[in-house]
Amino acid sequence: MARDKNLPLTETTYYILLALTQPLHGYGAIQEIERLSQGTVKIAAGTMYGATENLLKLKWIKEVPSNDKRRRVYLITKAGQAILKLETQRLRGLGKLAEKFGY
Repeated sequence: MARDKNLPLTETTYYILLALTQPLHGYGAIQEIERLSQGTVKIAAGTMYGATENLLKLKWIKEVPSNDKRRRVYLITKAGQAILKLETQRLRGLGKLAEKFGY
């Protein structure tokens, strides 16, 4: 089976897609990623801005309506969910392979 050309995802992209399974603005996503990673992944505002612009172009996230006109709120799309699922399966496969070798 051929691997999707978009894989592997960067750790940053993976965490952003996970965080945006709920509607969040950029700073909210930064905070959620830090929480999800137990403080091991910290994304700078500039990195988040660039990543969200790229993910919007790929149509993996979309902007959703918000009551706060000062902040853009994002949510993962069906395409984003599909790529997140593929990457999760890829990572699980790597974990299972490593277990076979005692790791």
